[in-house]
This record gives sequence, structure tokens and C-alpha cells, in this order.
Amino acid sequence: MEPDEDPPGRGDPDSRIAGILDFIHRRLAGEYEVDEFGFDAELNDKVLLELLRPLYRHWFRVETVDISNVPDTGGALVVANHSGTLPLDGLMLQVALHDDHPARRPMRALGADLVYKLPVIGHLARKSGHTLACPEDADRLLRGGELVGVFPEGFKGIGKPFSERYHLQRFGRGGFVASAIRAGVPIVPCAIVGAEEIYPKIGDFPALARLLGVPYIPITPLFPWFGVLGLIPLPSKWLIGFGTPIRTDELSPAVADDPMAVFNLTDQVRESVQQLLEELLPRRGPAFPPLA
Repeated sequence: MEPDEDPPGRGDPDSRIAGILDFIHRRLAGEYEVDEFGFDAELNDKVLLELLRPLYRHWFRVETVDISNVPDTGGALVVANHSGTLPLDGLMLQVALHDDHPARRPMRALGADLVYKLPVIGHLARKSGHTLACPEDADRLLRGGELVGVFPEGFKGIGKPFSERYHLQRFGRGGFVASAIRAGVPIVPCAIVGAEEIYPKIGDFPALARLLGVPYIPITPLFPWFGVLGLIPLPSKWLIGFGTPIRTDELSPAVADDPMAVFNLTDQVRESVQQLLEELLPRRGPAFPPLA
């Protein structure tokens, strides 16, 4: 499905300039909408995602597998593995669902508190549709028919050493599963292959991380040895695959208050993501094929 109109930066030069000027005029005039979570759909599509598309298309060369498993409409919860030292996997998943899904669905990712405490980054996260990873926000989004993305491994996933790549960490207490049950929406397992190689973490600086109040400060083959250049992600090849949705609409909402039932379903989702990872890894082939 094609977008209704070309975002700034696309099309012939005259229409591109006209589109940019019209966009700026409407922004300055306040002629745009932001939802209750701070999501600015137009800014997200025409500016934020536009900045990510070159990475998605040409650097990581992302391909999607079975993206049709994500429903075209209605609430759904996409549960993905988390890796890569910096959370670029969440951003690439957002581009995939918006650009490559037939229904061009915006993903409302649930993020950790730390994200929203960071200047500029926290504001942009809200603008791009992300919100706090808490049951109240998750419930409201899912019941409102939104597509919600969650990364249950959290910092344990993105901060794990390279030696543990593609081995899922613990999925926490299953709050995301309880939200899906209360809303009666499907849970879609998602496996992201490729992010593990962009910043291979071979060590860290724990004392400095504690001083700065961050989960970790990584040591990679390029950082901090090459300074700012060491922050350039390596051009690994990515696959993003989507598994068969796990239904929750047949369960009573009261099941969300049963810790054992929530734990069992959480474990089922984790096993589905791990199995999907193991299927996609050999399908991906070399981690660093030549850039086209």
C-alpha cells in the first residue's frame, strides 16, 4: 500500500520543496494533531522515520518474514527479542511495521523509565509513539486498537555480552501478557536477527556506568578506541520475522490476575521467540554480506 502523499524528501525537486514548505508552514501554524500520549503521527512519518529509512533499506538491508501475521486492524501486542547495545532494533521494527506491513501500522513501543528522563531523546520518543512501559499505558493502547511493541528482556537483552548472542534473557514478570489478556488481543512473537552484530559487546565500564546512572557503558571492538567513529553501527544483515499470533480472546480477563497462568503464557511466548530466532539465523546467512 502506498502512502497517501509523498513525505518531504521524496518525488521530483519541485514537489519536494513545495511539500517541505507546506509541512513547515502547518507546523508553525500549529496545524497538526498529537494524541494523549504525545504521539505526532505526521512528524513520525515525514521526519523521524524518514531519517531511519536509509539505515533500514541500505545499511542493515532489512527483510521481513511473515509480516502478514501482524493483524491489519485492531489491538495486538508484538513481543520481540532485544539486543545490540543501543536499541536500534526497536526503531527498525517500527520502520518495518509502518513501511512494509500492508496496513502501514504505527507501532507504539513501550520503553523503560530511563528513556523518558533523557533530554531530547525522551521528547522524540513520545513524538514517535513510544510510551512508558507500565500496565496502565499498555492497557489503554491495546484497548484502543493500537499495535503495541514490547521488548521484555529490557536492558538485560541489549546489554548482554556478544558471547550470549541470540540467547534470550529472562522475560520479567509477564506484565505484557497480563495486559494482552485484559484487552483480549493477540500476542505476535517477533524475532530480530542482525542487531546482535552492530555493536559486539566484549566488556563494559561498571564503575563509570554507576557514576552516570546508566545500566552499562559498553566496550566494543571499535568503542571507545575510535571515539565517535566507534558509535557507527556495523552493517550487519537483518531479518525481522513474525510468528503465528497467540490468541488471548478465549481467556477470561480474570486470568490476568492468576500469576501461574500469566507465567505459563509468558514462557510460551518466550519459547516462540527463541524458536523463531533459531529458524531465522541460518536463513539470514552471513552476518556481513557485501553492501550492494
